[in-house]
Amino acid sequence: MLKEFKEFIARGNVMDLAVGVIVGAAFTAIVNSLVKNLINPLLGIFVGSIDFSNLVLTVGDAHFRYGAFINSIINFLIIAFVVFLLIKFLNKLVPAKEEEEADPEPSAEERYLKEIVTLLKDEKHK
Repeated sequence: MLKEFKEFIARGNVMDLAVGVIVGAAFTAIVNSLVKNLINPLLGIFVGSIDFSNLVLTVGDAHFRYGAFINSIINFLIIAFVVFLLIKFLNKLVPAKEEEEADPEPSAEERYLKEIVTLLKDEKHK
């Protein structure tokens, strides 16, 4: 069982996934910092304070902090837009690989072989 586990861990897919998670976490930290330290203050200049965390609905002893939820939605939208812009920018820097044609032109040899097969089929049906 230990041998199987070592083989599983050594597979490329698991290692690729681990690298993806680590890079994703680092990228998340960068995007969160960008939004928190640059984008939100910039928006604050034009819109004013973007903080709804004080909005609370109290029913009995329960406190529903819907303002914090609204803040989370706003932050998500800002982060999603920033990631969209970053990906769009990166796609312009790195040109996409040209997609290969789905049906490449057959070579002369392939055409001749196809003709031979067709002729043999025709003779067989005679």
